[in-house]
Amino acid sequence: MSQALTLYGCPNTRSLRAAWALEEAGAEYAYHPIDLFRGEGRKPPFLSLNPGGKVPLLVTPDGPLSESGAILMWIGERFPASGLLPTAPGPRALALQWSMFALTELEQPLWTIAKHRFALPPEHRVAGIEPTAAWEFQRAASLLAGRLASEETLAGIFSMADILAAHCLAWAASARIPHGHPALDAYRDRMLARPAARQAIAREGRLERTSAP
Repeated sequence: MSQALTLYGCPNTRSLRAAWALEEAGAEYAYHPIDLFRGEGRKPPFLSLNPGGKVPLLVTPDGPLSESGAILMWIGERFPASGLLPTAPGPRALALQWSMFALTELEQPLWTIAKHRFALPPEHRVAGIEPTAAWEFQRAASLLAGRLASEETLAGIFSMADILAAHCLAWAASARIPHGHPALDAYRDRMLARPAARQAIAREGRLERTSAP
């Protein structure tokens, strides 16, 4: 693709998913950092692109696109050779199934914990919610472990689902939320060792602070 792509992101956030997918696709893109911790996501220049004030945001020839799952699907569609969104019906269906699982079952309790630890205003935090959310995550992780007991990847080939699942597992590790499945740690490390993942991490850089991926 010859058209320019610009990814707006912040280290230690979901924007790593988009950068990783772009690297897997071999796409040329500019990376524009948005320091969420200093309020840049709530300033007019960025809000004009994404009124939600969140990252990742990918500016494409089709217009600005937010939500990491949608961005990965867009990349998979526009760069079919990447295999992120397989073209064969069976693997494609599995990639979509496990992508939705990662976003709705794995990520949801992690984000609940993050919101009630630090993201929400103090008056809206409920400390007692964390054990329930951690239980939800562990239950979802058990289903993920079951799928990976006989497969190296979630769709039978590397796909966007593996980016989403591995990122959620890395998020859990950074937040010290256990799941009880050593095989998932091995899977996470194997996915993050891919050259594209390492390139994306290097491109984003690192912020030495606690944040929600």
